[in-house]
Amino acid sequence: MKPVVFIAAGVALLGAVVLRDAGYFGGGASIPDAGRPATGNAQSEAGYSSVAQQAPATTAPAKPNGARAASPKVDETALRYFASKGDTKRLEAEIARLRALYPQWTPPENPLAVQEVGDLQLDQMWKLYSEGKLAEVRKAIADRQTAQAGWQPPADLLDRLAVAEAREQLVNASNLKQYEAVIRIGSTSSSLLTCGDVDVLWRVAEAFANTHREDRARDAYLYVLNNCKKPEERIATVQKALPLLSRPNLEQLLATEQKTADGKGEFSAIRGDIARQSLADADADPKLVVAPADIATVKALATEGGLPSDALLLGWYYVRRDNPKDAEEWFRKAHDKEDTAGASQGLALALINQNRPAEAEQILYSWRDTNDDVRRVYLAAIANLLAVTPPPPLSTEVLQRMVQEVYAAKDAASAQQLGWYADGLDQWQTAAQWFKLALDWKPDDEPSAYGLALTRWKIGDKAGAREIQAAWAGRSERIPTVGERSIETAAVGKDAGTDPRARQPVIQSRPEDQAKTDQSEDQPRSNRNDAQASPRARAKRQNRGCSSTIDPASLAPAAALTRGWCLMEANRPVEAAVAFEIALGGSGKTRSDAAYGQSLAYLRAGLSDMAAVAASKAPLDADRRVQVQTALLEAQATTAFDQGRYVEVLMALDERSRIAPERTGLMVLRGYAYLKLRRFGDAEQVFRAAAGTGNRDALKGLNDVRVTRDARFQ
Repeated sequence: MKPVVFIAAGVALLGAVVLRDAGYFGGGASIPDAGRPATGNAQSEAGYSSVAQQAPATTAPAKPNGARAASPKVDETALRYFASKGDTKRLEAEIARLRALYPQWTPPENPLAVQEVGDLQLDQMWKLYSEGKLAEVRKAIADRQTAQAGWQPPADLLDRLAVAEAREQLVNASNLKQYEAVIRIGSTSSSLLTCGDVDVLWRVAEAFANTHREDRARDAYLYVLNNCKKPEERIATVQKALPLLSRPNLEQLLATEQKTADGKGEFSAIRGDIARQSLADADADPKLVVAPADIATVKALATEGGLPSDALLLGWYYVRRDNPKDAEEWFRKAHDKEDTAGASQGLALALINQNRPAEAEQILYSWRDTNDDVRRVYLAAIANLLAVTPPPPLSTEVLQRMVQEVYAAKDAASAQQLGWYADGLDQWQTAAQWFKLALDWKPDDEPSAYGLALTRWKIGDKAGAREIQAAWAGRSERIPTVGERSIETAAVGKDAGTDPRARQPVIQSRPEDQAKTDQSEDQPRSNRNDAQASPRARAKRQNRGCSSTIDPASLAPAAALTRGWCLMEANRPVEAAVAFEIALGGSGKTRSDAAYGQSLAYLRAGLSDMAAVAASKAPLDADRRVQVQTALLEAQATTAFDQGRYVEVLMALDERSRIAPERTGLMVLRGYAYLKLRRFGDAEQVFRAAAGTGNRDALKGLNDVRVTRDARFQ
């Protein structure tokens, strides 16, 4: 059996440290250099050990029977008892203890070789001791002394019993976090401080760390690493030191690293944990500086090990340091490995910080109800998406689900953005409703109050606007001015940089071909003349320039405007939109015509969202404003019908009917929306009105109402 390795000098060293810190030694300490400052340096420790070896007896109790240090008489009773019972753990601890007490002693190769004289009562005492029943051992000794006059227990048993009792007291004090008591007990029982019982050494080190003596804690951990050889105990020692020691002291422990059989460092896994902890701490404290080596270590772990948790650590580290691009890289790696709420939340934050809220909303939608933090990020994505200028294409499905989530969460910021969103399409009734909701949820939200006052004024509710103005008198500079300027000027506000109206996206829809709409016999004559005759006539007169390829950026605004109309006549709306964009750099009528032309170009190209943005770039006269708005609402109604959202069809048509008469074709669309909603009476009434003009689709609608209604009762 291989004995436990123990260095007597190390015991003397640690015992001296414990005693000195406990205040047991004054200026005339019996240990030669008890006043040595703790350095934790391995070379210094070796020097200290050589001095300590000169006085080993300072840590050992007096030898029984007058034994001399040169030829100690060692009581091996416990040793042989543990060997006979096969108690390997206690056998090794006993060997370590005897080596500490008697440095000259050599353990027997076979503790069972010497035949012992049987003593059943003493064997029972050792048995109780080995079972940790210390109080029963004391009682058995007392009982035998009473029954057998003159009998004395072996000194070794008494020594071991005293040590075990001291250990029990130390462990209890440690468990109760009575750290001063731990140090005191350790200082008076130095034979506890051996590699045979590393747990005691760990507890003493913990006590030092928790009584603001970190250097002493480091020395205790270093003692274990320098003297105790079991790999599992060495690794556990560093792990226990992790939460207690500062990074510089931890580095001294790591410097004792040994190579394993495969050539790797025994503390390599721990180094990874330390690096991970550094990044975790940096997540909590954005000002904390993390060593580049730690960042490199975690990157290597995330790349080689592939753990999503490592990639998440890096993602949060970078997002807290305003580096969304690198944050996205690591969050995306974690997300690709495992789509979790945490990975999606982090990735969404990184995308929002890169002005990519549409992607953030898409990624986080399925996790939106996970917890409050995730929901806040999702709502932030919605608010940012609604504020993008120019907005990305939004499907009706996405817009609808955002509306539902904003309403469910009662989020004032997103509700305000929805208000500006609707206002950007001149859907003022809808905008007013969202601004009102935002104020209900957050009564002190000035931008929402401003939006509500503005939209009420636009729809002619002057009394409602004045009510908001009175409520905010003295609290807002711009709300009292609503109605004093043109709609366009008031919408931009005194400070366009802070006014949400200047950043509004629009609802995406897919209108019918605008050319067909323009040529419809139901189109108001004033609109046809203004939208088609003048611009297109000018384009025909100068159609020569459309056959060649010209970069419109090289043209003056007026020339770019002419080219834009020319391209519209040639049915090249996307190119026309680019030319109109250059023309928007002009002023006055040129700028107004360019905004109008670009809105028509986008409508023809099927980009109604961009058309709405274009129409808001410059003031339009009433006829042009109505034409663009009606086209957008028609497209919205058609798209909603195609996607089976019939209530939205009716809402869009109602909004359109407030600004322009409803054409026969749209009456038919309304009738079928009613029919899909099984509102048979309303559907029949609309179809009859449209059928009175001779419209065949309306006549067919009347028949469809009859068939569907009859089928319901069959």
